[in-house]
Amino acid sequence: MRAAIYARVSTDDQAKEGFSIAAQLKRLNAYCKARGWALANEYVDEGFSGRKIERPAYQRMMSEIETWDVLVVLKMDRIHRNSRNFTNMMDLLKERNKEFNSMQESFDTTTAIGRFVMDIIQRIAQLESEQIGERVKMGMAQKAKKGKGHNGFPEPYGYGFSDGHLVLDEAEAVVVEHIYSRYLDGSSLMDIARGLNGDGISTKKGRVWEKATVLNVLTNPIYCGTLVWDGIEQQRAHPAIIEIGVFTEAQRLLGVRRRQTDQTRSGRVRSEGGVADA
Repeated sequence: MRAAIYARVSTDDQAKEGFSIAAQLKRLNAYCKARGWALANEYVDEGFSGRKIERPAYQRMMSEIETWDVLVVLKMDRIHRNSRNFTNMMDLLKERNKEFNSMQESFDTTTAIGRFVMDIIQRIAQLESEQIGERVKMGMAQKAKKGKGHNGFPEPYGYGFSDGHLVLDEAEAVVVEHIYSRYLDGSSLMDIARGLNGDGISTKKGRVWEKATVLNVLTNPIYCGTLVWDGIEQQRAHPAIIEIGVFTEAQRLLGVRRRQTDQTRSGRVRSEGGVADA
């Protein structure tokens, strides 16, 4: 039987003895040798959570499913921490006549009791993962209430991270000021986006500007020095790019133009309805 061995660690797992990639691979290789299984391939995801399937080695392993007969892991939580993802994987393995073996739990998917117990253990792993998520969220809420900075969100346009704090990106900050200035002078979201693209200025992720990305800049209070997380505001948490008065005026104009657009659309609907009735 050809064995595919899979090893994974998240950032938190790195410090736990026995969960290192090297330790997992050593035990898995010895196990396969003792069972008389030929090693098809090793698949390793380092620094990835087990709650999602968007892991490069996992995806490659499943795409190469015809090259192996049994999937072997040290523990079930190494492959998945989400019962739905695990069930989907098991359905696929069954469809392709593949086996699954969790070395530490000694589960055998060829028996009904093995499948039942495996499902129970996987649900316990998901519960543990969700509890960890709840504890993390509570910690982040306390951090926000105490005004201790950002909670791990991606770098917003106009800023970078340094020592866990937001710092100005001078070049991008100029673009943010330009966006607010043009909008307050009467330019539309699309006009601003086209202007930025025409000047060869890209978004934080290197993409072209759209109406939505311009709107995100105009509606984010982060630019006037305010951090908002789960309804909790931190004032003057970092250097502001836009004065609060400018930000407030932008919100007022956005509301006015939104209402004007809604009224125009409503008028068109009534007009079309009148023609139809006539």
